[in-house]
Amino acid sequence: MRKTCSILLISIITILITNVQFVFSQNVPSSTLWYEQPADEWMKSLPLGNGRIGAMVFGGIETETIALNEVTMWSGQPDKFQERPLGKTMLNDIRQLFFEGKYAKGNRVVSEFMSGTPHSFGSHVPAGDLKLKFRYPAGTISGYKRELNLDNAINTVSYKIGNVQYTREYFCSNPDNALIIHLTASKSRSLSLDISLDMLRESVITDVDNGLEFSGKVSFPKQGPGGVNFKGKVAVSAKDGKVSAANSMINIEGATEVTLILDLRTDYNNKQYKEDCTGTVDKALSQTYNLLRNRHINDYSNLYKRVDLFLGRSEADKLPTDRRWERVKAGKEDVGLDALFFLYARYLLIAASRENSPLPANLQGIWNDNLACNMGWTNDYHLDINTQQNYWLSNIGNLHECNVPLFGYIKDLSVHGRKTAKNVYGARGWAANTVANVWGYTASGQGVNWGLFPLAGSWIASHLWAHYVYTLDDGFLRDEAYPILKSNAEFLLDYMVQDPESGYLMTGPGTSPENSFRYKGDELSVSLMPACDRQLAYEAFTSCIEASKILKTDDKFRDSLNMALKKFPPIMIGKNGAVQEWFEDLEEAQANHRHTTHLLALYPFSQISPVKTPDLANAARKTIEYRLAAPNWEDVEWSRANMICLYARLFDAKKAYESVVQLQREFTRENLLTISPEGIAGAPYDIFIFDGNEAGGAGIAEMLIQSHEGYIELLPALPQQWNTGYFRGLCVRGGGEVDLKWKEGRVRNIVIKATADNEFTFKVAKSHGDISFPKGADNVRIQRNTERNHNFITVSLKKGQSLEMNCK
Repeated sequence: MRKTCSILLISIITILITNVQFVFSQNVPSSTLWYEQPADEWMKSLPLGNGRIGAMVFGGIETETIALNEVTMWSGQPDKFQERPLGKTMLNDIRQLFFEGKYAKGNRVVSEFMSGTPHSFGSHVPAGDLKLKFRYPAGTISGYKRELNLDNAINTVSYKIGNVQYTREYFCSNPDNALIIHLTASKSRSLSLDISLDMLRESVITDVDNGLEFSGKVSFPKQGPGGVNFKGKVAVSAKDGKVSAANSMINIEGATEVTLILDLRTDYNNKQYKEDCTGTVDKALSQTYNLLRNRHINDYSNLYKRVDLFLGRSEADKLPTDRRWERVKAGKEDVGLDALFFLYARYLLIAASRENSPLPANLQGIWNDNLACNMGWTNDYHLDINTQQNYWLSNIGNLHECNVPLFGYIKDLSVHGRKTAKNVYGARGWAANTVANVWGYTASGQGVNWGLFPLAGSWIASHLWAHYVYTLDDGFLRDEAYPILKSNAEFLLDYMVQDPESGYLMTGPGTSPENSFRYKGDELSVSLMPACDRQLAYEAFTSCIEASKILKTDDKFRDSLNMALKKFPPIMIGKNGAVQEWFEDLEEAQANHRHTTHLLALYPFSQISPVKTPDLANAARKTIEYRLAAPNWEDVEWSRANMICLYARLFDAKKAYESVVQLQREFTRENLLTISPEGIAGAPYDIFIFDGNEAGGAGIAEMLIQSHEGYIELLPALPQQWNTGYFRGLCVRGGGEVDLKWKEGRVRNIVIKATADNEFTFKVAKSHGDISFPKGADNVRIQRNTERNHNFITVSLKKGQSLEMNCK
């Protein structure tokens, strides 16, 4: 890995870049969500975000509603009594019950002594609504349109009343740290409106300098005592007209142009939140609107413009987004909507998670519909797949910077999780379980049947290694990733115990989230070494081993991990031919269960693959088939998005595409946000959940390019519906970005750009034709070898170099 060539390609890079820009500028698809009427509910409004402030814009004509969120608006507080102290001795006594086959008693004891005891867990909560109430002269309303342009992250609402054209632009600026709204009218002095706040949190609203300030403390008793303090400010500038504020309302009369600035902050890890809030608004208000707008676009475009995707033309391309959505729900396919869904997933991740975000994306990203937080499972950080899925797209989708707040959160978990590791397990290092908040909760949930999953910390920490594998950032590995990975591996070394009968190292007691099994007539959840634990511990140890080799450190520790790996049980196939979910071949109590955590080895990891482990890959396929065929299969947004990823890894283009369509058809709403449907996990209504958008986008990328086998696989799960198209800027492991163009299912043009010194090997089907290189590429070391129906081509590049290849 990371071998370098001796001769630079400076002489051809300019020509290549020019050619690439020409090739990939053809037939650029629309990347806009648009509608011909305002939203009449939250799930039809459009999301904006700057990584901290979130806004949902309804686009009303007489009354405009902008639902306000801020990522640190949390109830709850730190809780030093979150776990029951257990210790190594008692843990070993509990394990002995399982070794003796006393599973029912073991489950009872575990429930009594190992469940967490949250007293003030809290939840992320919404702030409330900003309201704009307009006053118009008499006239007919015509030409209404609202749109969200993904190219610039600006939401525009436009319409006519009589002969006056009204236009509004909304965006959440990261560089200026505020929600910015700009109102214009084609006829001078035609803007008259009142601006007010409809807060969901108890607030004090005051009139200050023709603006509004509001403050309060989050209280949400349903999830325990405590909550952050918050402060917000709304200010306006107007061209022409009169601005005044009184009785908690801003009044604007006869303006031609209005700019509104809003900031909202809390005291979560920020003692000067009040000063930051007022300072941010005042500074932004002193700038011209065009300057604010251009700064926002330049900042956002630096991330969004790295990637593009075109999957073909659709007869619905010119229709409003909600009508396209309705057609898909009615049984149609829409390849343009497929591409838009992927681009939207990247937009949403940029909006929800930036380098300067104080927290990563939660169950609802940075938006909050006031529904999830009222559920028993709250709007928090679930570490048994949901938070992980939020970031599956970040690396392959060329948004590495969006990982930064997640990594800060993992570091915080690793600090608080030391207490859980020591008090509960008598172990070094750190651990975290199924549910987590912003107050350092790392213990089991109250119910061990869903909440006891101590390798959840290992799973979320695997994102550190994945980020390194894509970027080859040695500084990040040394300073940020390795200390956390090593500490978690230390926990696992101390936590695991040898099975006296088989000699295998075992984890547990724990669950295979959030499933249950039948044992001697009982339905139980807790056992030793479920398959997911084996796969996660294997991933934790192997990544730590590789990291220590790269960093040339901790030889003895690496040896201890290698010795432990030799005692791991294999991934097993059960009597039904599927991947065995528990250490013993137990009967599933819920054959229709939505979780398939025992398939982590297939995706996002690569311990199972059709190439290296075909028998296990076939068993994984059977696992999926059994779940999907079970009566009342508990399908939700994240499980369906997961199916896209799993089928893509199995090279099953047809099934992967069926899941792409199913995700849009059953688990999205008019604004293309994904939902967990009514009736699942106790939900009395459809609830927006962020993970379906992100995991769905990651699955689409996985259908187009894969790199986990040590080489780059092009179009590994390309459905017939996408037989002609292109993508630009998707990332591969080893520090590379790939542009690809294909026609009628055949690769036509490949461009690889190195973001780190490395060798890149492409697997190209012979049916795609012979590979040719432009003049000047002789300076690149190219190796060819043939295997069955494929050519393998290896090129060596230095960071910043590009190479173009054509198939003829």
